[in-house]
Amino acid sequence: MTKQSESTLVICGHGMVSQRLLEALCRGPGRPFTRIVVFNGEITPAYNRVQLSSLLAGETDERSLALQPGDWFRDNAIEVHDGEPVTAINRQDRKVTTETGRVQSYTHLVLATGSQPVKPGVPGEDLPGVMIFRDLNDTRTLIEATRRHCRAVVIGGGFLGLEAAEGLRQRGMAVTLLHRSGHLLNRQLDRVGGQLLQRHMEDRGVNVRTGASPKAMLGRSMVRTVQLEDETLISTDLVVIAAGISPSIRLARDAGLACDRGILVDGRLRTTDPAISALGECCQMGDTTFGLVEPGYQQAEVLASVLGGRAPKAKYQPVNTPTRLKISGVPIFSCGQVSPGPDTESVVWQDHEQNHYCRLLIKNQRLTGAVLLGDTRDGPWYSQRIQQQDDISRYRDHIAFGKNYCEAAA
Repeated sequence: MTKQSESTLVICGHGMVSQRLLEALCRGPGRPFTRIVVFNGEITPAYNRVQLSSLLAGETDERSLALQPGDWFRDNAIEVHDGEPVTAINRQDRKVTTETGRVQSYTHLVLATGSQPVKPGVPGEDLPGVMIFRDLNDTRTLIEATRRHCRAVVIGGGFLGLEAAEGLRQRGMAVTLLHRSGHLLNRQLDRVGGQLLQRHMEDRGVNVRTGASPKAMLGRSMVRTVQLEDETLISTDLVVIAAGISPSIRLARDAGLACDRGILVDGRLRTTDPAISALGECCQMGDTTFGLVEPGYQQAEVLASVLGGRAPKAKYQPVNTPTRLKISGVPIFSCGQVSPGPDTESVVWQDHEQNHYCRLLIKNQRLTGAVLLGDTRDGPWYSQRIQQQDDISRYRDHIAFGKNYCEAAA
Protein backbone atom coordinates (compact mmCIF):
# COMPACT_ATOMS: atom_id res chain seq x y z
CA MET A 1 0.00 0.00 0.00
CA THR A 2 1.37 3.43 -0.93
CA LYS A 3 1.26 6.08 1.73
CA GLN A 4 -1.35 8.70 1.00
CA SER A 5 -1.51 12.30 2.20
CA GLU A 6 -4.66 11.46 4.14
CA SER A 7 -5.13 7.80 4.89
CA THR A 8 -7.07 6.08 7.64
CA LEU A 9 -6.72 2.54 8.92
CA VAL A 10 -9.80 1.28 10.75
CA ILE A 11 -9.58 -1.87 12.85
CA CYS A 12 -12.69 -3.73 14.02
CA GLY A 13 -11.85 -5.47 17.28
CA HIS A 14 -9.21 -4.95 19.93
CA GLY A 15 -8.03 -8.32 21.17
CA MET A 16 -4.53 -9.69 21.57
CA VAL A 17 -3.98 -10.14 17.81
CA SER A 18 -5.29 -6.67 16.99
CA GLN A 19 -2.95 -5.21 19.59
CA ARG A 20 0.01 -7.10 18.11
CA LEU A 21 -0.84 -5.61 14.71
CA LEU A 22 -0.85 -2.09 16.20
CA GLU A 23 2.51 -2.67 17.85
CA ALA A 24 4.01 -4.06 14.64
CA LEU A 25 2.74 -1.07 12.64
CA CYS A 26 4.21 1.37 15.17
CA ARG A 27 7.50 -0.51 15.35
CA GLY A 28 8.45 0.10 11.73
CA PRO A 29 9.98 3.22 10.26
CA GLY A 30 7.45 5.91 9.40
CA ARG A 31 3.69 5.68 9.65
CA PRO A 32 1.80 3.97 6.78
CA PHE A 33 -1.44 5.74 7.82
CA THR A 34 -2.07 9.27 9.02
CA ARG A 35 -4.86 7.97 11.30
CA ILE A 36 -5.44 4.66 13.02
CA VAL A 37 -8.89 4.16 14.54
CA VAL A 38 -9.81 1.08 16.57
CA PHE A 39 -13.40 0.12 17.42
CA ASN A 40 -13.49 -2.27 20.35
CA GLY A 41 -16.56 -4.37 21.11
CA GLU A 42 -15.46 -4.80 24.73
CA ILE A 43 -15.40 -2.02 27.30
CA THR A 44 -11.79 -2.82 28.22
CA PRO A 45 -8.78 -2.20 25.93
CA ALA A 46 -6.81 -5.22 24.71
CA TYR A 47 -5.80 -7.52 27.55
CA ASN A 48 -4.13 -10.89 28.02
CA ARG A 49 -6.93 -13.42 27.59
CA VAL A 50 -4.56 -16.25 28.40
CA GLN A 51 -4.45 -14.99 31.98
CA LEU A 52 -8.22 -15.02 32.48
CA SER A 53 -8.01 -18.46 34.07
CA SER A 54 -5.46 -17.14 36.56
CA LEU A 55 -7.78 -14.24 37.32
CA LEU A 56 -10.68 -16.63 37.88
CA ALA A 57 -8.53 -18.75 40.19
CA GLY A 58 -7.51 -15.68 42.22
CA GLU A 59 -3.85 -16.00 41.21
CA THR A 60 -3.60 -12.56 39.60
CA ASP A 61 -5.53 -9.29 39.37
CA GLU A 62 -7.00 -7.31 36.49
CA ARG A 63 -4.19 -4.76 36.40
CA SER A 64 -1.73 -7.44 35.31
CA LEU A 65 -3.84 -8.27 32.24
CA ALA A 66 -3.28 -4.97 30.41
CA LEU A 67 -1.10 -5.34 27.29
CA GLN A 68 -0.22 -1.63 27.08
CA PRO A 69 -0.88 1.35 29.36
CA GLY A 70 -3.26 4.05 28.18
CA ASP A 71 -0.34 6.38 27.49
CA TRP A 72 0.93 4.03 24.79
CA PHE A 73 -2.10 4.67 22.58
CA ARG A 74 -1.90 8.42 23.07
CA ASP A 75 1.84 8.44 22.39
CA ASN A 76 1.29 6.56 19.15
CA ALA A 77 -1.73 8.67 18.10
CA ILE A 78 -4.06 5.68 18.02
CA GLU A 79 -7.75 6.35 18.64
CA VAL A 80 -9.45 3.53 20.55
CA HIS A 81 -13.21 3.54 21.06
CA ASP A 82 -14.03 0.98 23.74
CA GLY A 83 -17.49 -0.55 23.95
CA GLU A 84 -18.31 0.61 20.42
CA PRO A 85 -18.37 -2.30 17.96
CA VAL A 86 -18.78 -1.81 14.23
CA THR A 87 -22.23 -2.95 13.10
CA ALA A 88 -22.10 -2.35 9.33
CA ILE A 89 -19.61 -1.92 6.50
CA ASN A 90 -20.31 0.16 3.40
CA ARG A 91 -17.72 -1.17 0.99
CA GLN A 92 -18.71 1.09 -1.90
CA ASP A 93 -18.13 4.29 0.09
CA ARG A 94 -15.46 2.73 2.34
CA LYS A 95 -17.24 3.61 5.55
CA VAL A 96 -18.17 1.74 8.72
CA THR A 97 -21.02 2.44 11.12
CA THR A 98 -20.73 1.64 14.81
CA GLU A 99 -23.31 0.71 17.41
CA THR A 100 -23.56 4.34 18.52
CA GLY A 101 -24.32 5.51 14.98
CA ARG A 102 -20.84 6.92 14.36
CA VAL A 103 -19.79 6.80 10.69
CA GLN A 104 -16.07 6.48 9.99
CA SER A 105 -14.37 6.50 6.60
CA TYR A 106 -11.43 4.19 5.94
CA THR A 107 -8.65 3.81 3.44
CA HIS A 108 -8.07 0.26 4.61
CA LEU A 109 -10.16 -1.85 6.98
CA VAL A 110 -8.95 -4.73 9.16
CA LEU A 111 -11.40 -7.23 10.62
CA ALA A 112 -10.16 -8.70 13.89
CA THR A 113 -13.56 -9.69 15.23
CA GLY A 114 -12.34 -12.90 16.89
CA SER A 115 -14.70 -15.74 17.67
CA GLN A 116 -17.85 -16.49 19.59
CA PRO A 117 -18.60 -19.35 22.00
CA VAL A 118 -20.53 -22.36 20.75
CA LYS A 119 -23.48 -23.47 22.85
CA PRO A 120 -24.62 -27.11 22.97
CA GLY A 121 -28.08 -26.21 21.66
CA VAL A 122 -30.12 -27.91 24.37
CA PRO A 123 -33.30 -26.80 26.16
CA GLY A 124 -32.70 -24.49 29.10
CA GLU A 125 -29.31 -23.15 28.06
CA ASP A 126 -30.68 -19.59 28.24
CA LEU A 127 -31.76 -19.93 31.88
CA PRO A 128 -30.24 -17.51 34.41
CA GLY A 129 -27.19 -19.13 35.94
CA VAL A 130 -25.98 -20.59 32.62
CA MET A 131 -22.83 -18.66 31.76
CA ILE A 132 -20.00 -18.46 29.26
CA PHE A 133 -16.28 -18.33 30.05
CA ARG A 134 -14.72 -16.38 27.22
CA ASP A 135 -13.80 -12.77 28.09
CA LEU A 136 -13.05 -10.46 30.99
CA ASN A 137 -16.69 -9.61 31.63
CA ASP A 138 -17.53 -13.34 31.79
CA THR A 139 -14.72 -13.82 34.29
CA ARG A 140 -15.96 -10.98 36.49
CA THR A 141 -19.46 -12.50 36.44
CA LEU A 142 -18.13 -15.93 37.40
CA ILE A 143 -16.06 -14.53 40.27
CA GLU A 144 -19.14 -12.77 41.62
CA ALA A 145 -21.19 -15.98 41.26
CA THR A 146 -18.68 -17.96 43.35
CA ARG A 147 -19.46 -15.67 46.29
CA ARG A 148 -23.13 -16.73 46.24
CA HIS A 149 -23.09 -20.33 45.02
CA CYS A 150 -21.48 -23.64 46.01
CA ARG A 151 -21.89 -26.04 43.06
CA ALA A 152 -20.98 -25.73 39.38
CA VAL A 153 -21.16 -27.86 36.25
CA VAL A 154 -18.66 -27.04 33.51
CA ILE A 155 -19.46 -28.25 29.98
CA GLY A 156 -16.38 -28.83 27.84
CA GLY A 157 -13.11 -30.67 28.45
CA GLY A 158 -10.95 -28.47 26.25
CA PHE A 159 -8.50 -25.90 27.56
CA LEU A 160 -11.07 -23.29 28.55
CA GLY A 161 -13.33 -25.82 30.23
CA LEU A 162 -10.50 -27.31 32.26
CA GLU A 163 -9.28 -23.89 33.32
CA ALA A 164 -12.80 -22.83 34.29
CA ALA A 165 -13.23 -26.00 36.36
CA GLU A 166 -9.93 -25.51 38.16
CA GLY A 167 -10.56 -21.80 38.77
CA LEU A 168 -13.99 -22.45 40.24
CA ARG A 169 -12.55 -25.23 42.39
CA GLN A 170 -9.93 -22.86 43.73
CA ARG A 171 -12.74 -20.44 44.56
CA GLY A 172 -14.22 -23.15 46.81
CA MET A 173 -16.93 -24.58 44.57
CA ALA A 174 -17.80 -28.26 44.10
CA VAL A 175 -17.23 -28.77 40.38
CA THR A 176 -18.41 -31.42 37.92
CA LEU A 177 -16.78 -31.32 34.48
CA LEU A 178 -18.60 -32.86 31.50
CA HIS A 179 -16.81 -33.77 28.27
CA ARG A 180 -18.50 -35.54 25.38
CA SER A 181 -15.31 -37.19 24.06
CA GLY A 182 -13.71 -40.22 25.63
CA HIS A 183 -10.80 -38.30 27.18
CA LEU A 184 -9.87 -34.75 28.13
CA LEU A 185 -8.12 -32.43 25.67
CA ASN A 186 -8.83 -34.92 22.90
CA ARG A 187 -7.42 -32.53 20.27
CA GLN A 188 -4.11 -32.12 22.09
CA LEU A 189 -3.61 -35.39 24.00
CA ASP A 190 -3.85 -39.06 23.20
CA ARG A 191 -6.07 -41.33 25.29
CA VAL A 192 -3.44 -42.16 27.91
CA GLY A 193 -2.40 -38.52 28.34
CA GLY A 194 -6.04 -37.48 28.69
CA GLN A 195 -6.66 -40.16 31.30
CA LEU A 196 -3.60 -39.10 33.30
CA LEU A 197 -4.81 -35.50 33.26
CA GLN A 198 -8.27 -36.62 34.36
CA ARG A 199 -6.78 -38.56 37.28
CA HIS A 200 -4.80 -35.49 38.32
CA MET A 201 -7.89 -33.26 38.24
CA GLU A 202 -9.92 -35.78 40.19
CA ASP A 203 -7.18 -35.97 42.81
CA ARG A 204 -7.57 -32.20 43.18
CA GLY A 205 -11.30 -32.54 43.74
CA VAL A 206 -12.91 -32.00 40.32
CA ASN A 207 -15.51 -34.64 39.40
CA VAL A 208 -14.82 -35.50 35.74
CA ARG A 209 -17.30 -37.32 33.50
CA THR A 210 -16.11 -38.13 29.98
CA GLY A 211 -18.39 -39.47 27.25
CA ALA A 212 -21.11 -37.30 28.79
CA SER A 213 -23.25 -34.66 27.05
CA PRO A 214 -26.06 -32.47 28.42
CA LYS A 215 -29.56 -33.25 27.20
CA ALA A 216 -31.23 -30.33 28.96
CA MET A 217 -30.76 -27.73 31.67
CA LEU A 218 -33.64 -27.64 34.08
CA GLY A 219 -35.01 -24.95 36.37
CA ARG A 220 -37.58 -22.17 36.60
CA SER A 221 -36.12 -18.83 37.58
CA MET A 222 -32.56 -20.29 37.73
CA VAL A 223 -30.79 -23.35 36.41
CA ARG A 224 -30.96 -26.08 39.04
CA THR A 225 -30.14 -29.35 37.27
CA VAL A 226 -28.25 -30.63 34.26
CA GLN A 227 -29.82 -33.67 32.62
CA LEU A 228 -27.42 -35.91 30.70
CA GLU A 229 -28.15 -38.00 27.61
CA ASP A 230 -28.27 -41.13 29.81
CA GLU A 231 -30.93 -39.39 31.97
CA THR A 232 -28.53 -38.79 34.88
CA LEU A 233 -29.46 -35.63 36.81
CA ILE A 234 -26.75 -33.41 38.31
CA SER A 235 -27.89 -30.74 40.77
CA THR A 236 -26.07 -27.45 40.44
CA ASP A 237 -26.22 -23.72 41.17
CA LEU A 238 -24.27 -22.67 38.09
CA VAL A 239 -23.48 -23.98 34.60
CA VAL A 240 -20.43 -22.77 32.67
CA ILE A 241 -20.32 -23.47 28.93
CA ALA A 242 -16.85 -23.78 27.43
CA ALA A 243 -17.63 -26.11 24.54
CA GLY A 244 -15.67 -24.50 21.74
CA ILE A 245 -15.69 -21.44 19.49
CA SER A 246 -16.66 -20.42 15.97
CA PRO A 247 -15.27 -17.48 13.95
CA SER A 248 -17.27 -14.24 14.18
CA ILE A 249 -18.18 -13.63 10.54
CA ARG A 250 -21.55 -11.85 10.67
CA LEU A 251 -20.13 -8.38 9.96
CA ALA A 252 -18.11 -9.64 7.00
CA ARG A 253 -20.89 -11.82 5.62
CA ASP A 254 -23.41 -8.97 5.79
CA ALA A 255 -20.94 -6.82 3.85
CA GLY A 256 -20.80 -9.41 1.06
CA LEU A 257 -17.31 -10.73 1.75
CA ALA A 258 -16.67 -14.38 0.94
CA CYS A 259 -17.00 -16.53 4.07
CA ASP A 260 -16.99 -20.20 4.89
CA ARG A 261 -16.50 -21.16 8.53
CA GLY A 262 -14.38 -18.02 8.75
CA ILE A 263 -13.71 -14.94 6.62
CA LEU A 264 -11.76 -16.19 3.61
CA VAL A 265 -8.33 -14.61 3.17
CA ASP A 266 -5.26 -15.19 1.01
CA GLY A 267 -1.64 -15.40 2.14
CA ARG A 268 -1.44 -11.61 2.53
CA LEU A 269 -4.55 -11.70 4.76
CA ARG A 270 -6.67 -9.97 2.09
CA THR A 271 -10.37 -10.74 1.86
CA THR A 272 -12.27 -10.74 -1.43
CA ASP A 273 -12.25 -6.94 -1.14
CA PRO A 274 -8.64 -5.70 -1.55
CA ALA A 275 -9.36 -2.77 0.80
CA ILE A 276 -10.28 -5.15 3.64
CA SER A 277 -8.07 -7.60 5.53
CA ALA A 278 -8.89 -10.10 8.25
CA LEU A 279 -6.75 -11.94 10.76
CA GLY A 280 -6.88 -14.04 13.90
CA GLU A 281 -9.75 -16.27 14.98
CA CYS A 282 -12.26 -14.73 12.55
CA CYS A 283 -10.35 -15.62 9.38
CA GLN A 284 -9.94 -18.79 7.34
CA MET A 285 -7.12 -19.68 4.95
CA GLY A 286 -7.90 -22.61 2.71
CA ASP A 287 -9.56 -25.11 5.03
CA THR A 288 -7.76 -23.82 8.12
CA THR A 289 -9.18 -21.65 10.89
CA PHE A 290 -7.16 -20.48 13.87
CA GLY A 291 -8.08 -21.00 17.50
CA LEU A 292 -4.72 -20.20 19.11
CA VAL A 293 -3.12 -16.82 19.64
CA GLU A 294 0.29 -17.69 18.14
CA PRO A 295 -0.90 -17.98 14.50
CA GLY A 296 -2.71 -14.67 14.99
CA TYR A 297 0.52 -13.05 16.14
CA GLN A 298 2.31 -14.36 13.06
CA GLN A 299 -0.48 -13.05 10.84
CA ALA A 300 -0.25 -9.64 12.53
CA GLU A 301 3.45 -9.38 11.71
CA VAL A 302 2.83 -10.31 8.07
CA LEU A 303 -0.08 -7.89 7.71
CA ALA A 304 1.94 -5.06 9.28
CA SER A 305 4.70 -5.68 6.73
CA VAL A 306 2.20 -5.66 3.88
CA LEU A 307 0.29 -2.55 5.01
CA GLY A 308 3.43 -0.70 6.00
CA GLY A 309 5.10 -1.34 2.66
CA ARG A 310 8.15 -2.97 4.26
CA ALA A 311 7.39 -6.29 2.57
CA PRO A 312 4.30 -5.80 0.39
CA LYS A 313 4.53 -9.34 -0.98
CA ALA A 314 4.98 -11.03 2.40
CA LYS A 315 2.73 -14.05 2.91
CA TYR A 316 1.52 -15.97 5.91
CA GLN A 317 1.91 -19.72 5.63
CA PRO A 318 -0.03 -21.82 8.16
CA VAL A 319 2.23 -24.12 10.14
CA ASN A 320 1.61 -26.81 12.70
CA THR A 321 1.69 -24.64 15.82
CA PRO A 322 2.62 -26.48 19.03
CA THR A 323 0.17 -26.31 21.89
CA ARG A 324 1.66 -25.26 25.23
CA LEU A 325 -0.73 -25.42 28.16
CA LYS A 326 -0.66 -25.62 31.91
CA ILE A 327 -3.70 -27.27 33.46
CA SER A 328 -4.03 -27.44 37.24
CA GLY A 329 -0.28 -26.97 37.52
CA VAL A 330 0.50 -29.73 34.98
CA PRO A 331 2.49 -28.57 31.91
CA ILE A 332 1.29 -30.00 28.60
CA PHE A 333 2.96 -29.87 25.18
CA SER A 334 1.49 -31.22 21.96
CA CYS A 335 2.66 -30.92 18.38
CA GLY A 336 1.85 -32.66 15.13
CA GLN A 337 0.04 -35.98 15.09
CA VAL A 338 -1.63 -36.77 18.41
CA SER A 339 -2.82 -40.36 18.13
CA PRO A 340 -1.05 -43.30 16.44
CA GLY A 341 -2.15 -44.36 12.97
CA PRO A 342 -1.69 -47.51 10.88
CA ASP A 343 1.65 -46.33 9.45
CA THR A 344 3.22 -44.93 12.63
CA GLU A 345 5.34 -46.34 15.39
CA SER A 346 4.93 -45.16 18.98
CA VAL A 347 7.68 -44.57 21.51
CA VAL A 348 6.18 -44.22 24.99
CA TRP A 349 7.97 -43.23 28.17
CA GLN A 350 6.19 -42.86 31.48
CA ASP A 351 7.20 -42.05 35.05
CA HIS A 352 4.24 -43.06 37.20
CA GLU A 353 5.72 -41.64 40.38
CA GLN A 354 6.28 -38.16 38.92
CA ASN A 355 3.18 -38.30 36.67
CA HIS A 356 5.31 -37.67 33.57
CA TYR A 357 4.22 -39.03 30.20
CA CYS A 358 5.73 -38.89 26.71
CA ARG A 359 4.42 -40.38 23.47
CA LEU A 360 6.37 -39.82 20.25
CA LEU A 361 4.99 -40.85 16.87
CA ILE A 362 7.42 -41.87 14.13
CA LYS A 363 6.93 -42.62 10.46
CA ASN A 364 9.73 -43.57 8.06
CA GLN A 365 12.35 -42.59 10.67
CA ARG A 366 10.90 -39.12 11.01
CA LEU A 367 9.07 -37.64 13.97
CA THR A 368 5.43 -36.85 13.16
CA GLY A 369 3.99 -36.09 16.59
CA ALA A 370 4.82 -35.47 20.24
CA VAL A 371 2.58 -35.52 23.31
CA LEU A 372 4.20 -34.54 26.63
CA LEU A 373 2.59 -34.25 30.03
CA GLY A 374 4.33 -33.24 33.25
CA ASP A 375 7.82 -32.63 31.81
CA THR A 376 7.70 -30.53 28.65
CA ARG A 377 11.23 -29.12 28.55
CA ASP A 378 12.12 -30.95 25.33
CA GLY A 379 8.88 -29.96 23.58
CA PRO A 380 10.40 -27.19 21.42
CA TRP A 381 13.18 -29.55 20.28
CA TYR A 382 10.65 -32.23 19.30
CA SER A 383 8.61 -29.57 17.50
CA GLN A 384 11.68 -28.57 15.51
CA ARG A 385 12.25 -32.18 14.47
CA ILE A 386 8.61 -32.45 13.35
CA GLN A 387 8.81 -29.23 11.32
CA GLN A 388 12.15 -30.02 9.73
CA GLN A 389 11.39 -33.73 9.22
CA ASP A 390 14.92 -34.77 10.17
CA ASP A 391 16.00 -38.39 9.81
CA ILE A 392 16.22 -39.61 13.42
CA SER A 393 17.86 -42.97 12.67
CA ARG A 394 21.10 -42.08 14.49
CA TYR A 395 19.39 -41.44 17.81
CA ARG A 396 16.13 -43.34 17.38
CA ASP A 397 16.76 -45.48 20.49
CA HIS A 398 17.31 -42.39 22.66
CA ILE A 399 14.61 -40.07 21.35
CA ALA A 400 12.25 -40.51 24.31
CA PHE A 401 14.92 -39.10 26.62
CA GLY A 402 15.13 -35.76 24.87
CA LYS A 403 17.56 -33.40 23.18
CA ASN A 404 20.68 -33.94 25.31
CA TYR A 405 20.63 -37.73 25.02
CA CYS A 406 19.96 -37.60 21.28
CA GLU A 407 22.71 -35.09 20.56
CA ALA A 408 25.16 -37.16 22.59
CA ALA A 409 24.14 -40.31 20.70
CA ALA A 410 24.40 -38.62 17.31
